[in-house]
Amino acid sequence: MVGRGTVARPAYRLAAVSLAAGALLAGGLTGAKAAEPEGRYVIVLKDSARGRLDTVVRGHGRDHGVRVGFRYSHALLGYSAVVPESQVAALRADPNVKAVAPDLPVHATQQVLPTGVDRIQADVSSTASGNGTGAVDTAVAILDTGIDTGHRDLNVAGGFNCMNPSRPEAYRDNNGHGTHVAGTVAARDNGDDVVGVVPGARLYAVKVLGASGSGSTSNIVCGLDWLAQNAAALGIKTANMSLGGDGADDGNCGFSNDDPEHQAICHVVDDTGVTMVVAAGNSSDDLANHTPAAFDEVLSVTAVADFDGQPGGGATATCRTSNADDTAAGFSSFAVSAADAAHTIAGPGVCIESTRNRGRTIVFSGTSMASPHVTGTAALCLTGPCAGMTPAQVIGKLRGDAAAQPASYGFAGDPNAPVTGRYYGHLVHAGGY
Repeated sequence: MVGRGTVARPAYRLAAVSLAAGALLAGGLTGAKAAEPEGRYVIVLKDSARGRLDTVVRGHGRDHGVRVGFRYSHALLGYSAVVPESQVAALRADPNVKAVAPDLPVHATQQVLPTGVDRIQADVSSTASGNGTGAVDTAVAILDTGIDTGHRDLNVAGGFNCMNPSRPEAYRDNNGHGTHVAGTVAARDNGDDVVGVVPGARLYAVKVLGASGSGSTSNIVCGLDWLAQNAAALGIKTANMSLGGDGADDGNCGFSNDDPEHQAICHVVDDTGVTMVVAAGNSSDDLANHTPAAFDEVLSVTAVADFDGQPGGGATATCRTSNADDTAAGFSSFAVSAADAAHTIAGPGVCIESTRNRGRTIVFSGTSMASPHVTGTAALCLTGPCAGMTPAQVIGKLRGDAAAQPASYGFAGDPNAPVTGRYYGHLVHAGGY
């Protein structure tokens, strides 16, 4: 079952608009030379001028000194031109003219620095997410619903389909959850859509959940098996599992309670050296009730509500108005025992904008969204100060560096401002890596 990230609202973007219009207006224009000063305009003609466009345009060139650029006859009837300012009023009064509008500058849609990536200060990390400097040479596995392999903002290097092993290459996302997770981890720093914590990292889509967002233990173990077989050769050092089911930690890697998922995770961690980052769950309860979050060998991630990418609280909720800014998310599961607290950390998980199937972006909430912030941070650390560390050491490093931040960096519900009986952990900090 997916970590129940819920859709808040689509974050639609304006289509990229070509600047070719400005380029054409700068040269190759016809008509009489205009006197100064002059301006750029779009002239919309009345329907009564249909069929006479060229005649009207020639007349305007002769009578008003316009220099014509584009001619329009489908979306609207009219043309673009450079017009002497002294002739604008006369042109508006022309019986063939419906409107004379300024030819205003436009630009391609700008990349967004998501609030979650901003909140954990990934924009001031070594890769400075959002400054357009390029990609990070690392690899991350996403065990989820797959990834949209055609998304322009994601570097999908390969994967495996555990929902139908007879078609191992069919790991494309048919749900949307995995694509959203992948964008938070590693969306390219290319000016499009959003940017991830470890921009441009190679992503491996391990499809263990289907179109409905559900799977089974056998699917999960299949994905872990693929990871154990291929992680070393592909350079995968960290993996994200924004998923969960009911279960418990037997304290013996699943050998006491015959848990194949736990056994497989222990093998991946101990023998392959992959740091496993997982969602804590969205049941507002003890994460010990949910696997893989309950396993001591993984880094379990709770969710924090943040709406402006900055500490301090007080920002207006952009979705899920029941959550206050810079507080533990109301839906988030949490640790209760000291043993579970020792492998728990927090990440932004409310109203998170990230990549969407078939392009553009979308907003989801859930510990499923918090986990990839931490996965990206772990991957970033493994290219720097965490290089050569074991998974247990990486977990200790991330938790220790998060705890070392000033209290003002944190949130209501963290160990500096605790909620009795609930341990959410400190907010992960990517800024130091």
